[in-house]
Amino acid sequence: MDQSANKTPERTCIVTRAVQNPDRLIRFVAGPDGFVVPDISGKLPGRGVWVSANSACVEQAVNKRLFSRGLKKAVQAASDLPILVDSLLEQRALAALGFARKAGECITGLGKVEGALIGGRASAVLHATDGAADGLRKLQNARTAASHLHPSSPKVFRIFTEPQMSLALGATNVIHAALVRGGAAQACLRHLKKLAAYRDAQPTSGADAQAETSFAMSSDDVVRETGPAGEPGR
Repeated sequence: MDQSANKTPERTCIVTRAVQNPDRLIRFVAGPDGFVVPDISGKLPGRGVWVSANSACVEQAVNKRLFSRGLKKAVQAASDLPILVDSLLEQRALAALGFARKAGECITGLGKVEGALIGGRASAVLHATDGAADGLRKLQNARTAASHLHPSSPKVFRIFTEPQMSLALGATNVIHAALVRGGAAQACLRHLKKLAAYRDAQPTSGADAQAETSFAMSSDDVVRETGPAGEPGR
C-alpha cells in the first residue's frame, strides 16, 4: 500500500515561500464581494492561497498585496485582516475547549488539574491570564514532580482570560483547566498551539517566569498571551 496517499499535501506560504503542513498555515480565498476571506477550516470552495500561521506574515501579505498575485485576480485585503484572523483562531480554540469539556476530556479546578498532572493524564494545562501567580506556581510544582514519573511534560498555556475560559466551559471562575487524553482534547491542543503560534506567544524564559511568579521555570513551560495580532497581552 502506498503510504504517501495518506499524507496531507504540503502547501507553500505566499509570503515566505516555505513549504509546510497545512496545520502551520492559514488558507485565504476571494469572497463574492472581492475581499480576502480567511478560511480557518480550510474547506471553503474556490481557489485558495496559504500564509504561515503568524500575524506578521498575514500583515506582510496585506501590505505587499500578495493575495491578488496568489489568487490570480484583483482582490482587496482589509487592513485589519490580521486582527480578524486572530479573532477567528481564538473563537475556534475556545469552541474546541468546550467540545473537549463535553467529551469529558477537559477538567477544571486547581486540585483536579494538579491530580491530572501528577497522574500523567494531562496533555495540556490552561491557566487564565488574569489568574494569580500562586496557582501557576502550584501547577509548576506538580508538573515538576510528574516529570520524574512520566516521559511527557505538557505545556501550560496562558492565552485566555478567566471570563473566556468560564464561558467556553460553561462554568464560573475558571482559572485552571487541563486537557486529558482523548480525541477531542488532541484537537483542542492543535487549535491552542496554532493560536499561540499566530500570536508568536513563545514559551516564557526562566528569568521572565521567575520575575512574574517568583519561582524558577524552564524555557519550555508556559505559553503566554501576547494579545491579538502580536499586541501586548490583555
